[in-house]
Amino acid sequence: MTVPAFNSVAWFEFGTDQPAKVKKFYGELFDWKYELNTNIPGVNYHAALTPGAQQPAGGVWESAGAFPNYAIFYVLVQDVAETVERAQALGAKTLMEPVSDAAGVTFARLEDAAGNHFGVFSMPAQ
Repeated sequence: MTVPAFNSVAWFEFGTDQPAKVKKFYGELFDWKYELNTNIPGVNYHAALTPGAQQPAGGVWESAGAFPNYAIFYVLVQDVAETVERAQALGAKTLMEPVSDAAGVTFARLEDAAGNHFGVFSMPAQ
């Protein structure tokens, strides 16, 4: 398995109130498969498996209309909190403070200085 380098785009995510449509569209277009991920209690999240990948590369978050639909990328970083602080110093706004799921993945969402949304995440220490 190839591990992405730090500071590279390593995850994508769709937030949608129409998860079946999103999964069907990208499944048929790119032959993506999906697995239910239950690492965050109360969140319906489907990990996306792309052809040839040994592990998920993204996911579909079922919003149930709780927030507007979106598609964003996530960058793998060594330290989410430190990266959020550095981003803020460069003019970013924090949209979602760092949180960790049951598997120990820590992530946050930001808005860059030009208003674009993106995320950062780190994997648990091994």
